[in-house]
Amino acid sequence: MLTGIILILLIGFFAGQLAQRLKIPPLVGMILVGIALGPQGWDLLAPSILGAADDLRAIAVMVILMKAGLGLDREKLQQQGRVALSLGFLPALGEAIAVALMAMAVLNFNFPTGLLLGCILGAESPAVIVPGMLRLKSLGWGVKKGIPDAILTGSALSDVLLLLLFSLLLAMLTTSQPMIFGNFTLNPLILLPLQIMGQIVLGVLIGWIVARLLVLLLVKQKWTENTVQDTIITASFALGLVVLARHWPIFSGYLAVMATGFFLIERDAPLARRLRGGFDGLWRVAEIVLFVLLGASIQLGVLGDTFGVGLLILAVGTLGGRSLGWFLATWGSNWTVKERLFLLPGNSAKATVQAAIGALPLALGVPGGETILALAALSILITAPLGAWAIPTFAPKLLERGEVDPTKVAVARKITLLAAVDTSPLARKVLQTTAALARRSDGEAIVLHVSQGEDLAQLQAWVQQSLADIRHRFLILEGPIVETILTTAATHEVSEIILGKRPQAGWSGSVSEGVLAQSSQPAIVVDGG
Repeated sequence: MLTGIILILLIGFFAGQLAQRLKIPPLVGMILVGIALGPQGWDLLAPSILGAADDLRAIAVMVILMKAGLGLDREKLQQQGRVALSLGFLPALGEAIAVALMAMAVLNFNFPTGLLLGCILGAESPAVIVPGMLRLKSLGWGVKKGIPDAILTGSALSDVLLLLLFSLLLAMLTTSQPMIFGNFTLNPLILLPLQIMGQIVLGVLIGWIVARLLVLLLVKQKWTENTVQDTIITASFALGLVVLARHWPIFSGYLAVMATGFFLIERDAPLARRLRGGFDGLWRVAEIVLFVLLGASIQLGVLGDTFGVGLLILAVGTLGGRSLGWFLATWGSNWTVKERLFLLPGNSAKATVQAAIGALPLALGVPGGETILALAALSILITAPLGAWAIPTFAPKLLERGEVDPTKVAVARKITLLAAVDTSPLARKVLQTTAALARRSDGEAIVLHVSQGEDLAQLQAWVQQSLADIRHRFLILEGPIVETILTTAATHEVSEIILGKRPQAGWSGSVSEGVLAQSSQPAIVVDGG
């Protein structure tokens, strides 16, 4: 088992990086590695790993949904509440019904079996959509109208609806026992609206309770000491919600996880900010495991006979039923035509749910189960890579760019500090301050000296000593001091400028005043007094 985990992490990571360097979504490389390592390829993954695939996928989906919750914006959700709610039901139902009708026409399925297939194919993938929407938020695309928030919320709600409907249909197709209450025989579909509302309301309520409990333990009682511990405790609570929902399916565990993240922002924004960083780190590992295991679960052998028919069903489901749902969901809203068109690349990817439930009809003996599994695998292979590529590609073309709110989303940016130094003893203090800041932010440093013909041996020794554990560059340039500092800062897009100011007259005092007056970057002045 350990060998398999090593193969998944190492080969999956480098395959994802290679795909990214080739301008291909990293998940494509990871899925291909899963196919190669799994039963359809070299069969190098131990049965114990494949047997635990569902649990490992649940952990990965928990991580990404917590990231989604920690990235939601209450103000934008209030602005787009109707659209978000509509996106949670209309596109999913539209695609499920369109797929069911197509399956009846071209596969000779009856309507319940066709609708079962529609529920599988209509579910949206949080593993593709959530990272895509959070990245758009970090870059500002669509944030003015809250479009990423609406898509994130709608995606979570639609999966609740389709998974409930799938469960009811699967029970109907695999058992002959009707639901009998006294002298009445009740169709389970009649209870579907009540079950959906119950799952949503209880999921949100339980998320609110867990968020309050986490704030009590981590902030008020201070049981933890750092971000790592905060993240571990929060992830354990969130995973507990997923497990609890499996045993008592009266609420949506995944929706409860997302609600927990959302309410953590409302209850304690500093804690939410720390957790965003922690869950970003967890996702780096979880996404490798998730997509490699997705690839390993794909049954290539059953794709051949249904490839053409499958493409037709996917196209009709997405371009017909789902598009109609998008149109109705955004009708009367302030979304432009281009923003509505973005839903096609931004809200169509399938992966996680299909891998989790695609094989269940076959395992339970539903007629046509092998075809259902093949179409689930095909939907992953086609839409997951396409969605991961299309979201960042079409967002700049179809969405308006707005101001990023760093209190609601992690903004990934490499920190580069510019230390402007002369050869006086004050330079050592500037270098020590730069090193301390770089360690806190895991940043890099550029040491700049504007040469006046001095001996630099001592300065170079101070640089090596102070920045020994910091990745840094030492630049020696000539020219006007203030202008050279400002030009270098702009060229290298530094985050902050650190320089010294001596109490006596000299170049440092005038330089610091000139930089402070003209710099567009923040500047820290180290006093030599």
